[in-house]
Amino acid sequence: MKQKNTINIPNLLTVTRILLIPLFIIFLLKDMLHFALLVFTVAAISDGLDGLFARYLDQRTLLGAYLDPLADKLLLTSAFIMLAVIQIVPGWLAVIVISRDILILLGVAVFAMADITIEIRPRITSKFTTVFQMSTIFFLLLDPNIPGADMIKWIFYWLTAGITILSGLHYTYIGMNLIQNASNSNNRRNT
Repeated sequence: MKQKNTINIPNLLTVTRILLIPLFIIFLLKDMLHFALLVFTVAAISDGLDGLFARYLDQRTLLGAYLDPLADKLLLTSAFIMLAVIQIVPGWLAVIVISRDILILLGVAVFAMADITIEIRPRITSKFTTVFQMSTIFFLLLDPNIPGADMIKWIFYWLTAGITILSGLHYTYIGMNLIQNASNSNNRRNT
């Protein structure tokens, strides 16, 4: 990963996404769902743009590698917690989403404590998970008045839950392999 100036367009977009989270929460608390939708949409678009700019402008940084997934986790966790609190999303779905993120953060903490080096790189399942979670939030905030909207909501709930669980299991599998490989490598050095 190239280490260039950390103040660049992708990192500014990521920081902007983080700064939009309190505004998003305030709009939800004030039952201003259309404004919350607008802020969430801007944040979601910034998520896509920061990665695009980082790749195409060759502005990848170590800060961005850590900050971008953190910004996603903060935005999505805040959204699911708040939407569960104001009873727009089922609590069980919020628990699934948050549990996966806690699992990932605990895994990173275990690697840090065990001095196991890991490469911070989102997997394809993680990208799909983010898309499904953001799409679910977008649809719920849009609250369309169309026939079958309730059925579509439940489809979003179950698809989001399924892909989130699969992603969590995938990261668990990867983490267990990394720990096993580090243990095997350590055992070979000690013998």
